[in-house]
Amino acid sequence: MLHKLDENLLFPDPEKAPNDGLLAYGGDLTTERLLLAYRSGIFPWYNEDPILWWSPNPRFVVFPDKVYVSKSMRKILEKKVFTITADTAFEQVINNCSGIPRAGQPGTWITEEMIEAYCRLFDAGYAHSFEAWKNGELVGGLYGLSMGSIFFGESMFTFASNASKAAFISMAQFVQTLGFSLIDSQVHTAHVETLGGESISRREYLGILDTGIQHRDITGSWTELYSSVTSSGTTLATEDPR
Repeated sequence: MLHKLDENLLFPDPEKAPNDGLLAYGGDLTTERLLLAYRSGIFPWYNEDPILWWSPNPRFVVFPDKVYVSKSMRKILEKKVFTITADTAFEQVINNCSGIPRAGQPGTWITEEMIEAYCRLFDAGYAHSFEAWKNGELVGGLYGLSMGSIFFGESMFTFASNASKAAFISMAQFVQTLGFSLIDSQVHTAHVETLGGESISRREYLGILDTGIQHRDITGSWTELYSSVTSSGTTLATEDPR
């Protein structure tokens, strides 16, 4: 049964969603509702009204300690082909993500309403971006939310070969140093699969989420924190034997 949301900050049990994940419609994109949704294992995904809320089974995730770094990507990271930063160009990143054509999608789900909502989450210290720069130009990146020990990845873009991969791997290394347990990628994509993405059951995901959100939120800008961690020379992602 598809649930209609009203002004009350309530979501139905995500376990009641069918396997495709469509759980509810309506409501709004206030910061409070979005944070409640992610804490509940639910996310918005739509390209025209009404707002649609999802909790698919299975869930596509990446465990930070299992990120796949190929030999070629390791060389790119070691040579510092890209300069990676955090939270220095959030609005640019989300706007670039909204303009990337998606196979099988006539438009974008990152609407103006969504951009405004996630920019508010950024201002509140929950949303973050990772940027890949080359010769002073922004050529790739990703954005998502952080709560507890979970990073909820939303979207990424690339204007140069391997730029988004460099940003993703760098993000994964960073959140691993912070003790994060999971990177949520929501639904399967071939791109994230090449980086170590895997499917787990919704029930397993909700169990990890329930534990993860009990951890302290690391809110605010990550710019200086990321710079401090990376300047220490910490590298945790390891090459997969595949």
